[in-house]
Amino acid sequence: MKTSLLLLTAALWSMCLFLLTACGTTPVAENASGGSAVTGTVSGTDADTVAVTETLSGTDLTVVCFQAGCADAFLLLTPNSTVLIDCGEKGFGRTILAELEARGIQRLDCMMITHFDQDHVGGAARIINNFPVSRILQSNSPKDSEEYEKYVKAVKSAGIEPETVRENLSFAIDGVSYTVNPPKKSKYNSDTSNNSSLIISVENGQNRLLFTGDAEDERLEEFLSSGDWGEYDFLKMPHHGRWHEPLLLLVGAASPRYALITSSDDEPEDAETLELLEASGVETLLTRSGQVLVHSDGATLTAAYA
Repeated sequence: MKTSLLLLTAALWSMCLFLLTACGTTPVAENASGGSAVTGTVSGTDADTVAVTETLSGTDLTVVCFQAGCADAFLLLTPNSTVLIDCGEKGFGRTILAELEARGIQRLDCMMITHFDQDHVGGAARIINNFPVSRILQSNSPKDSEEYEKYVKAVKSAGIEPETVRENLSFAIDGVSYTVNPPKKSKYNSDTSNNSSLIISVENGQNRLLFTGDAEDERLEEFLSSGDWGEYDFLKMPHHGRWHEPLLLLVGAASPRYALITSSDDEPEDAETLELLEASGVETLLTRSGQVLVHSDGATLTAAYA
């Protein structure tokens, strides 16, 4: 009965959003300064970054979803680029550096910090202090913590000027396109840090992946009302699989084949989240069960435990 109610509620929410969009009444998200969000482009960097002007045909893309406990760390690899989304807890930078060394990688083209909670920025300082990083994109909500202070010190020492994303930003590296959807507010009614998460869409040919940081109710509703959502092959569930009501709409709108939850045995995902994904026919992988590898060739995407 509970599963049937979840599916019915998700269907009703999706229908409402479809009607709003079809009628042209979907709200336009505002940026932190009160203006409408716009898409930015970046070109000509050392990372062979190009402005996104057309659909790219795709390339060979591998995503390493680290077993980092109840924390996020994702390494996105193509033949000629390396992108890191979040860095796990304090000390996890060693694991990421070891992975980079084992793969013979000599630099990070881009590091994205979805927000500054310790389980996302904790490993960043060690990486920046010990490995070349060409570009850093970050959220807009600083955190009063030891991990954040070490991160700030590391980027200053490395001579890197992190880019705080305040408007939609789209760019491509080595055949893969990235769209970064930032928080539209500087403060939220609850948990400003989590709700300030960057939401990152990755497109490789026909395959689409969505990384949602720790977005909670307000941020998820903001993202879904912006019209930037769509269907995805792979969905990194927000906030370590904790239950939030907008997940009904997110899963219905994204319609993913695979969902990934970053959790641990000490801090497992919520049963309601698993029930929703099962009822929606989504294959769910848990990092608490092991490292996960995602592979996309631009036409087909697969995800499995390493």
